[in-house]
Amino acid sequence: MLLYIIRHGIPDYATDTLTPEGKKQAEAVAKRLCLHGIDEVYTSPLGRARETAEPTCRALGLSASVEPFMSEDTAWRHFCARYPDGGEHWAFCQRDSILGSDDSYRAPDGIGRGLYTDDRKAEEGMRILREGSDAFLEKLGYKKTGVGNAYRILRNNPHRVAAFCHQGFGLHWLAYLLHLPVHIFTATFDISHTGISILRFGEDAPGIAYPQCLCLSDLSHIYGAGLPLRYHDQLDI
Repeated sequence: MLLYIIRHGIPDYATDTLTPEGKKQAEAVAKRLCLHGIDEVYTSPLGRARETAEPTCRALGLSASVEPFMSEDTAWRHFCARYPDGGEHWAFCQRDSILGSDDSYRAPDGIGRGLYTDDRKAEEGMRILREGSDAFLEKLGYKKTGVGNAYRILRNNPHRVAAFCHQGFGLHWLAYLLHLPVHIFTATFDISHTGISILRFGEDAPGIAYPQCLCLSDLSHIYGAGLPLRYHDQLDI
């Protein structure tokens, strides 16, 4: 199985929709995913993710299934941090606090302490994400064994599966799927609008799959469509 994790296009957060540029990005994603075909489409319940998935569903004659655990609203409530000015933002944006401190960098639990508005809520957020991810993968034929990062293959699944979601949720999900320290991964890597990350679930041992990241936040469809290559719609890349 190949799992395509796709961030939504450039949004209008106030209305939870895509901007005109974001809609063009969604059309470009559809062309890219039609190249080899997608068999199943899943999406966050939020409008900007569902709207990004729509051109792909239309092109391939598929319907998107909503997965509540992929919601950015849930991730935001658990993985935010309070900043010195009193405002809140994603905890992983505190890159100096995470990457510039040995104590934080080496946090044994893989989450980090003192980085979140509420560490207990962050732990609860990871529990929700883990349970949602495990149930989702088991539905697709891969059951977490609890040993290393092994998934037992319940049935052969040759499908290409697309999941349209978000930045904050997507980074935390990728960290979990790849069994990497959450605070290090989310502070070190990022995914841009309509960035496509592809994970392979192959039979690496008899009856066992270990998720392998084939690419992270690929934007070749944006280049192919002649759209601006911008990180977060701010920095030309």
